[in-house]
Amino acid sequence: MSETAAHHLPLGPDGWLLFVTRAARMFAYGFLSVVLVLYLAGLGFSEGRIGLLLTLTLLGDTLISLWITLRADRIGRKRMLVLGAALMVLAGMPFALSGDFTVLVLAATIGVISPSGNEVGPFLAIEQAALSQVLPEDRRTGVFAWYNLTGSFATAIGALAGGWTAQALQASGLAPVSTYRVLVFAYAAVGLVLMALFARLSRAVEALPSAAHAGRLGLRASKGVVLRLSALFSLDAFGGGFVIQSIVAYWFHVKFGVAPGVLGSIFFVANVLAGLSALYAVRLARRIGLIRTMVYTHIPSNVLLILVPLMPNLPLAIGVLLLRFSISQMDVPTRQAYTMQVVAPDERSAAAGITGIARTTGAALSPVLAGPMLAVPALAGLPFFIAGGLKILYDLLLYRSFKATDSRR
Repeated sequence: MSETAAHHLPLGPDGWLLFVTRAARMFAYGFLSVVLVLYLAGLGFSEGRIGLLLTLTLLGDTLISLWITLRADRIGRKRMLVLGAALMVLAGMPFALSGDFTVLVLAATIGVISPSGNEVGPFLAIEQAALSQVLPEDRRTGVFAWYNLTGSFATAIGALAGGWTAQALQASGLAPVSTYRVLVFAYAAVGLVLMALFARLSRAVEALPSAAHAGRLGLRASKGVVLRLSALFSLDAFGGGFVIQSIVAYWFHVKFGVAPGVLGSIFFVANVLAGLSALYAVRLARRIGLIRTMVYTHIPSNVLLILVPLMPNLPLAIGVLLLRFSISQMDVPTRQAYTMQVVAPDERSAAAGITGIARTTGAALSPVLAGPMLAVPALAGLPFFIAGGLKILYDLLLYRSFKATDSRR
């Protein structure tokens, strides 16, 4: 981060600490997502069972996140962030130690694990609310852009480290499943690090006292708009769930025989481009508005997503995928800023939590449908088509519903 950029980020010690926890968490998500499906396949599970396990993983994350985020403002944001980190450990250790499907299902459902390389668990909603509390409105989109850039870069480095670590260990003679197991242990270790970091947060991150009097679901006046946004975000995430990072990595591995190290490199570049695209969104949003930035950049990115499986060779498939990632995340900081803007300050944790849960729920339903498609060569590209089509439908509905309340902040 440049000195000028850092100067314009109005963050205190807690804010910077939340940037560090974001980076550590996304690094872990990145290295695990590249090898997770390869690991499960190496354990002998079919594509159908892998899809089911990924769906149950995301559903478990959804339920845990809902319980935690709706109570965070009353029980304490710091306490709930520590609990979320502990659930990463609770998921990681059984995944590393057991090859039994039932044990893995229980660990994935109760714990927090990311098969997508994206945010899961309660962290994002609580951190957004804490950051929004100390930011002036005209800086919020910019800080969220840097926050997302931090996460994307960390995911990118994690993907690179995970892929090449697995490949290096395999080159040294270790069996593939054993190399993937090393990374799962490392994921659990990051959970321990996060517990220690979250414990250092001050009381300044806690919600205002009025938040304790929020209504059902933690919402009052904002309930209607939050539920409408949640329905749309769920549709977008349902489409995205067909092409989560671990599924795309597996598709490249099966379709083109791509090795783990090369997969790590692909997703390193992809996530760097995605992070940079979030920064472009700030300037664009100031010119055309938050909603228009979301829609006008998201539709082309999803057209490119549909084109990926149509490419005749690996270089072209990678090229189209990377071009897609170069504009794919411009809707993220704008979506977060818009959500924080349209709700009352003491409803932000609940609003971020509910919209986040809607996204996780939507994404959770897709892998169980995508898994069997991957097992049939003629259908392996279908998840890309479904994902792109559903996400374009989301863009059109979002624009129709909220263009009248667009803002350039």
